[in-house]
Amino acid sequence: MNGTEVARRRLIELAAAFALLTRLPAHRLSLPRLTVQSQAVWSYPLVGATVGAIGGAAYWLLQSLSCPSVLSALCALIAMILATGAMHEDGLADFADGLAGDSKERSLSIMRDHQIGTYGVIALAMSLAIRASAIALIAEPRAVMTALIAAGAASRLSAVLIMAALPPARKDGLSASVGGVPAGLAAIALGLSFTVAWLLLPFRFVLLLILSAIVSAIVVGRSALIRVGGQTGDVLGANIQVCECLALIILVIV
Repeated sequence: MNGTEVARRRLIELAAAFALLTRLPAHRLSLPRLTVQSQAVWSYPLVGATVGAIGGAAYWLLQSLSCPSVLSALCALIAMILATGAMHEDGLADFADGLAGDSKERSLSIMRDHQIGTYGVIALAMSLAIRASAIALIAEPRAVMTALIAAGAASRLSAVLIMAALPPARKDGLSASVGGVPAGLAAIALGLSFTVAWLLLPFRFVLLLILSAIVSAIVVGRSALIRVGGQTGDVLGANIQVCECLALIILVIV
């Protein structure tokens, strides 16, 4: 396989990742469909960084129009939610509700229910509040852009780590359709996330962000293993939200 073919293959995988994780028009590239979705997981941090850049651009634009930081932060969140189709927020709400189940089967059933419960509402409210507050506290547009890009990459890395560590909890669904993630692809995702953050932040901040991805994957992944016996699309969405909150909190503190 020559260099052109390798580049085309990587582009197909990147487009597949965007098509799966966002509502951005990746399908308009008219590239062949990827038959094995797990081959694209190496690029998930790049997708997260792009979504973060969209949020950062929205914040920067509103700040240039003298919009208050809090309103700019909320609009940045709206931009990112529109870019992803709120799929990660939906996963967080479903997984939070599923924690109330008294058995694996009951938890999976609750997570499949389209209705949102008390735990889901609280989890969503806390996620939105934490992220909006962190963005408003960072305040300076360039710093917000940097934080959202780095946090977006780290949060998608955290999802890849769970996919590599845990089996699917059910035989169907989004996560099962992706399949098992080889350790090599997870390592590439780690390297990409590290590189994205390193290009934007001091080295010690980069280490903290990678640590936030690992901690989030361990906490959410262990909860999912105990409750539902593995990972699902909802688990991965919830983990992305948890890691993003944790990463932004760290960046505010440091």
